[in-house]
Amino acid sequence: MKPISEIIRQKPWLGWVFFLITMVVVFFLGLLASSIVERRAEAVFAYTPAVDIDSLEPDNAVWGKYFPREYHSYLQTADTTFRSRYGGSASIDMLKDTPELVILWAGYSFSKDYNQGRGHYHAITDIRATLRTGAPAGNVKSPSPNTCWTCKSSDVPRLISEKGIAGFYAGTWETLGPEVTHPIGCVDCHDPSTMNLHISRPALLEAFQRQVKDIGAVSLQEMRSLVCAQCHVEYYFNKHVAEGVQYLTFPWDKGFTADSIEAYYDAKDFVDWEHAISKAPMLKAQHPDYELYLSGTHAKRGISCADCHMPYISEGGQKFTSHHIGSPLRNVSSSCQVCHREETDKLVADVYERQDKIASIRHQLEKLLVRAHVEAKAAWDAGARKEQMQEILQLIRHAQWRWDFAAASHGASFHAPLEVSRIISTGIEKAQEARIKLSRLLASLGRNAEIPLPDISSKEKAQIYIGLDMKTLREEKAQFLHQVVPEWEKK
Repeated sequence: MKPISEIIRQKPWLGWVFFLITMVVVFFLGLLASSIVERRAEAVFAYTPAVDIDSLEPDNAVWGKYFPREYHSYLQTADTTFRSRYGGSASIDMLKDTPELVILWAGYSFSKDYNQGRGHYHAITDIRATLRTGAPAGNVKSPSPNTCWTCKSSDVPRLISEKGIAGFYAGTWETLGPEVTHPIGCVDCHDPSTMNLHISRPALLEAFQRQVKDIGAVSLQEMRSLVCAQCHVEYYFNKHVAEGVQYLTFPWDKGFTADSIEAYYDAKDFVDWEHAISKAPMLKAQHPDYELYLSGTHAKRGISCADCHMPYISEGGQKFTSHHIGSPLRNVSSSCQVCHREETDKLVADVYERQDKIASIRHQLEKLLVRAHVEAKAAWDAGARKEQMQEILQLIRHAQWRWDFAAASHGASFHAPLEVSRIISTGIEKAQEARIKLSRLLASLGRNAEIPLPDISSKEKAQIYIGLDMKTLREEKAQFLHQVVPEWEKK
């Protein structure tokens, strides 16, 4: 056999082949060595350090001493610069963008003020400032219950421990104001003795108990969604638990779908408010993010909320969970592209396409509901009797519930586009049925002409139409903040 040197002399191109093979081997050995070093660096930080944190410590900065990377990323929820086509962290006046909402919520506090929520860092600031916790005429005390603080502050676990569950829910919003100073944070989701995820809000635990489910048996991956489900859910205030207590309750006893929750409310004859125009017994959806997430493709494939909204990132050789909680579109490479290999522009365009199509049919339902409310008022004005209106008002209730279930959920058209489309389409069907029945009733009452719509081309015009004195409301809110908030901050 000829020596290799002789072979290469006779065939020089083989030298280049050997050279390239050597380079490839060296390259992959380098990658292997780099990976080993990186994994070793991660292992150094992978353990939970010994901490001296009280089990109910509300101050995120205390936790940040032991977990600086997580804490630093959490502080970035103060940033309000990111805005996608339908969301983000920027403050958006939703009533200004869609004045029809004022009519849909006539008689309810959301018709006064409804802004897209900013990051967790702003939770307390935003609830203090909103007109929905404002003061009624002649009284600088807020009418909202203490229950409204439940998902706004890491002081809540401590206050529930001190006052008991019902004791925490009792009373009005301003009474606990001096004791609620820390925004949503670490203790809401973590046990400081182990850093394991845990549930700190009673409503979720109670909902599991009513369904005879053991929350202690769920997997870590499920917990990475359930800690979010403590707050990002549909809920209502049950006023029948105890005198003066508006008890936070998740209406999951019949299931998690819009239809199941509607059936739950109907069985209890629960009403959030009577509509100021149509007199329909209304339901207000809160933010059923978890419920809609469960019906989507990501949940069915075992993807948790944290996988997309709190993706893993690497810094200084350490891999950790980002606590800059927000839209996955803010950082597509760490969220979507972990699983999806398409280019960023293509992935974002796909999300926007789904959102655009669902927004289109949702707006159709909004316009139908506005007409239904106005036409119902015309029927009452024409002398309609309660028994003639009962079925119509129930249809309006059910149609708007479906619209609100889809509209109030953050990211609904991404989490579960097929289910949201179904919900909206059945809402359109019910709204149309209500309007057909109204047209027949109006005709029997001598009203055969089309009922004219009011000018609601702006938020201000819509608020005037439903009788809101916004100047007075803002002045009273400013008076409340001026008198009460400085006293809170002193304490």
